[in-house]
Amino acid sequence: MTTKLISMLSLSTLAITVAATGCMDMADPSTSTDPSADPAADSTATDAIQPDVLSANIHTAFVYFVDRGLTKRQAAGIVGNLMQESQVNPRAVEPGGPGRGIAQWSVGGRWDRSSGDNVTEYANNHHENRWTLGTQLAFTWHELASFPTYGLHDLRSRTTIAGATIAFMSDFERCGDCLSSQRIAYAHEVFDAYAKTTASAADDAADSDQDGDDAADAADVDANR
Repeated sequence: MTTKLISMLSLSTLAITVAATGCMDMADPSTSTDPSADPAADSTATDAIQPDVLSANIHTAFVYFVDRGLTKRQAAGIVGNLMQESQVNPRAVEPGGPGRGIAQWSVGGRWDRSSGDNVTEYANNHHENRWTLGTQLAFTWHELASFPTYGLHDLRSRTTIAGATIAFMSDFERCGDCLSSQRIAYAHEVFDAYAKTTASAADDAADSDQDGDDAADAADVDANR
């Protein structure tokens, strides 16, 4: 699947999902007068995000996690979750709710209050803007690598796309109505679009193609039901 195609398919599918669940609001950072401001309070913010920005963010996130040493299937599992949460938009805001950023960290919790574990503190300590994709990707990895309860060990043990998606969903996102099948579908889109063009020291041979993993993938999905 091409980058252009993943943008078109994911946008149309996710638009339906968001409309049904009210999960988030997409604030376009290109329209904001202050890139460090909360999009929820920004009167210039819109609900639109350009398909090329979405595609670039998805690709950037996938490569980022592969570069951290994860397999391509594990990286795709993370990004499939982030697509469900926010379209991988770092300025995503949950309408009327606490979710912020690509992983929809909660205001009053992991976004700005959890002691030693929040986006705002991490960004300030690194002299970065908390609303940028780079900062939020780095914070996601910081949480995975620093706090065992967020499930990096479990994630690394997963060998299928569905298994990796479910592991990150359960240990890191800890969502309510998770819509796991949609997260897995997004993860497959990401893998199909980028796996063959992304170098990976962890699993170049294993991820050369996806044949043979369908049964294991199905077993992971069934185990989550």
